[in-house]
Amino acid sequence: MESQQSHDQLHVIFFPFPAPGHMLPMIDTARLFAKHGVNVTIITTRANALTFQKTIDSDFNSGYSIKTQLIQFPSAQVGLPDNVENIKDVTSFEMFGKIGHGLWMLQDPIEVLFHDLQPDCIVTDMMYPWTVDSAAKLGIPRIYYSSSSYFSNCAAHFIRKYRPQDNSVSDTQKFTIPGLPHIIEMNPLQIPDWLRTNNFVATYFEPIFESEKRSYGTLYNSFHELESDYEKLSSTTMGIKSWSVGPVSAWINKDDEKKANRGHMELSIGEESELINWLNSKPNESVLYVSFGSLTRLSHQQIVELAYGLENAGQNFIWVVREKDKDVDGEDFLHDFEERMKQSKRGYIIWNWAPQLLILDHPSTGGIVTHCGWNSTLESLNSSLPMITWPMFNEQFFNEKLLVDVLKIGVPVGTIVNKFWFEIGEEALVRREEIVKTVGILMGSGQESKEMRMRAKKLGDASKRTIEEGGHSYNSLIQLIDELKSLKKSKALGEKEDQIIEMKM
Repeated sequence: MESQQSHDQLHVIFFPFPAPGHMLPMIDTARLFAKHGVNVTIITTRANALTFQKTIDSDFNSGYSIKTQLIQFPSAQVGLPDNVENIKDVTSFEMFGKIGHGLWMLQDPIEVLFHDLQPDCIVTDMMYPWTVDSAAKLGIPRIYYSSSSYFSNCAAHFIRKYRPQDNSVSDTQKFTIPGLPHIIEMNPLQIPDWLRTNNFVATYFEPIFESEKRSYGTLYNSFHELESDYEKLSSTTMGIKSWSVGPVSAWINKDDEKKANRGHMELSIGEESELINWLNSKPNESVLYVSFGSLTRLSHQQIVELAYGLENAGQNFIWVVREKDKDVDGEDFLHDFEERMKQSKRGYIIWNWAPQLLILDHPSTGGIVTHCGWNSTLESLNSSLPMITWPMFNEQFFNEKLLVDVLKIGVPVGTIVNKFWFEIGEEALVRREEIVKTVGILMGSGQESKEMRMRAKKLGDASKRTIEEGGHSYNSLIQLIDELKSLKKSKALGEKEDQIIEMKM
C-alpha cells in the first residue's frame, strides 16, 4: 500500500521532443524538479532514453523520485531503421517527416499512459500541442516547455502579427520588427520559411501557438537578468504566464565533478588528458572554441573556407567536426588539415562529440564560434564568453540578434540565409576573409573586444547567482512547484466535496 507521503507527493510527467536542443534542457529541468522533492516520470522512446538513462539511474540511486517510462517508437510502420528516433539522426527531409509521422502515431498510446499514470501536471514540449487537451481531460495543468529564448518567441510573435517583411521590396532589404523594446532589423531571408510564407509548415505551427495560450503557463530555460525586458513583454503584451528557471544545464551540473560529460557521453581518459594538456599549454583567453551543435552539417566548400579562415586568423582554436561533415571530397582534406594543425600546435580537432562544459570553463578559452542554438548560447554565457554568431536555421537568427544587438556580446559572421542543412546552397557560404575578420574582432585586444568581455563577465556572474538559493531562477522554480502543490490540494478537496454530495443524495 502506498504511504501517505508518496500519495501526497506532487507527480509531474515530462514529455520531451526528440531533438537535442529540445530534449537536453527538458531532461535537466525534470531532474531539477526531482531534486526539489517532486515525483518525476519522463516519457520517451528506448533509443532516446539511452542518451540520458545513466544520469536518471544515478539520481534515483541518490534517493530522488525520478524514472523513465518507455514507449515503442513505430520505426517499421513509418519506414525508418531501428534506433532512428531522434532528429539528430536524420539525413534527409523525408526522414524528418517520417519521425514526425511516428510521433503523431504515438498520440493515442501516450494519452493512455497519461491516464494510467494519473499525474498532477504534465510538462510537454511545444511541439506536442495536443497535450493541452489531454491535460484538460484529466483536469490537470499542462505546462508548455519552450526550448528557446523569450526574445525569439516575442520576435516571432510580432512578425506573425504584423508581417513587416511583406513591405520589403527584396529578400535582402531590411525591415524593423515592431513591438520590441529594442530596434531589431532583419531581412526576409533571415526569418524562418514558415514565418516568411504561408506554406504548410506555417499551418503546422498555428496549433502550437494556440496551445500555449490555452496552457497553464510556459517554462523557459532562461533567466530574468538575461532577458528581463522580453520576460515582461511575454507576460504583458502576449499575455503568457511564465517561469524562468535557467540556465538548467549549469544548475543541474554545478555540483557535478564530471560535468565534462554533459550530453551523457565520455572521452577516454587518454583523450581527455590530451585535450586538457593542450588547453593548459595555451595562454588565458587565447583559444577560440568552434562548434555548430548536433543538427548542423557543413558542406565541403564551407568546411574548406572555415579551415582556411581559422588557420589564416592565426588564433589558437578547438574545432568540433562531425563525422557526417565528411564526404568523399572532404575526408582527405580534413585529415590533412588536422595533421597540419598538430604540427603547428595552433589548432585542435575533436571528432563528433566534445566535453563542451569542460572546454568552455577552461581559463584558456576566450570565445566561441556558435550556431546560436539556445543551449550552447546559455552554456557560453554561463562561462562568461563572448561569441562569433553563425546562425543556420529557425530561431537561431533571432538569438543572434539578442546576442549582437541587445546584449552586445556577439560579432556576426554575416550569414543571411535561414535554411536547414539539406537546403543550403553555395550562396550561403561564409568566406575565409570574413572569418579572419570576425576572429580578429572577438579575440583581439581592441576596445570592442574588451567591452564585450566585460559584458559577458557580468552576464556569466548573473547566471551563476540566479540558480543559487534566493536567486531569481531558484525562487521561480520553487514558486512553480508550490503553485502546482496548491492546485493538487484544491483538486483533491474538490473531489472530496463531490463525493460527500453524492453520498448525501
